[in-house]
Amino acid sequence: MGAMGKGTTPEAVRIERDSLGEHPVPRRALYGIQTQRAVENYPISGQRAAPALIAAYGDLKGAMAAANGALGRLPAAKARAIQRAALEVAEHRHDDQFPVDVFQAGAGVSFHMNVNEVIANRAAELLGGRRGRYDKVHPNDHVNLGQSTNDTYPAAMRIALRLELDGLLAAVAACQRAFAAKGREFRTIAKAGRTHLQDAVPIRLGRELAAYGAALEACGRGLRQAADELLELGLGGSAAGTGLNVPPRATALALRHLRQRTGHRWRPAPDLVAAMQSQRALAVASAAMRNLALELVRITNDLRLLASGPMTGLREIELPALQPGSSIMPGKVNPVMAEMLAMVAFQVVGNDTATALAVQAGQLELNVMMPAMAYATLQSAGILTRAIEAFTDKCVRGIRADRARCAAYAQATLALATGLNPYLGYARTAKLVQESLRTGCGLLDLARQQKLLPEADLRRILDPARAADGG
Repeated sequence: MGAMGKGTTPEAVRIERDSLGEHPVPRRALYGIQTQRAVENYPISGQRAAPALIAAYGDLKGAMAAANGALGRLPAAKARAIQRAALEVAEHRHDDQFPVDVFQAGAGVSFHMNVNEVIANRAAELLGGRRGRYDKVHPNDHVNLGQSTNDTYPAAMRIALRLELDGLLAAVAACQRAFAAKGREFRTIAKAGRTHLQDAVPIRLGRELAAYGAALEACGRGLRQAADELLELGLGGSAAGTGLNVPPRATALALRHLRQRTGHRWRPAPDLVAAMQSQRALAVASAAMRNLALELVRITNDLRLLASGPMTGLREIELPALQPGSSIMPGKVNPVMAEMLAMVAFQVVGNDTATALAVQAGQLELNVMMPAMAYATLQSAGILTRAIEAFTDKCVRGIRADRARCAAYAQATLALATGLNPYLGYARTAKLVQESLRTGCGLLDLARQQKLLPEADLRRILDPARAADGG
């Protein structure tokens, strides 16, 4: 139901009127004239509002209708019809009726009116009316009673993002647990450590993988802190944060309904003007997702290195084989889930940049760049959640260790000589390492030949397993 072409027949449309005049609207559309104008004005990306934002606005409109009905500001039957229509929106029963592009008029006015029109037309139907006739339920006078785009859009995008973060937090926690499980599974395997991509002292493979889980756990803490900030809503601020035309009791009742509906403890912003001016909470949430993305890039890069090969790379671990990896090289298998997750993380970093620029672009009483923030942050939360879930299930849980190769590398690393420092000194030990590298003779054999320490001491000091445990 996009822009209507020249071949559209009169029977397929209805004529609606707004302050700019008359305009045709698809006859069967639940949306109305302002939505249709926006569809025609903004054929930009082909991307529509995230389902989470649609649902959040449905919950918000239903809560406000309940509050207005309880206070006698709306007739009871009308309030119930609006609530029922809003619930249908929240339950995604009318997602196809939200055609407005994500890049639209500032502040999200077009999408907000899309919501108002859909709910008004559906509520009118429930009351026995017809679509496009707003005598029974009006988008502005009834559905939007005591509300403004300027307070409802930021509230809806916070609600949507907070609810999306529930899924992301669960995905991060599951991935963390999967790495922790691999840490326990591989706790006895000593391998060569590497710093600067050069041989370093041995480490346990289990500790290496468990450390990835620890990093994800820290990211989860950051996400939870950001999620808490999103619970603070500027609902009731009206057009400029002053609360014009909004009884404070209506806001309190609406927040109570939202708590009951979602299970989250939404709270009123202490300063409604500040809540309208500043979208800092979106920046904090976006930054938390960016930080997670940066860690994921690092971790996936490590896994790709550790699994490189199979014959000419490190090959200390094996990642699950999911699909053929080349259109020309038979038998080649690639680390596809790690590659996918890294690309998702790159997108999230880009989304954070867009969000940061939008957050700083507010002027005076309003930041009109909210649609860009909503699109970027909700996309980040969605793709991160699904990508991490797939990565955990199809990659992390299936990691296998090449114990023989790990043992060979652990024994071969010249950094084992580090344990000799307290006995021989740094300079003398360095000469031993250089001679081993030049001659190809192992550290233990050279130390024996030079009778640097008793045999038992050399075996103990140069034992990779002992070194991997810190001596």
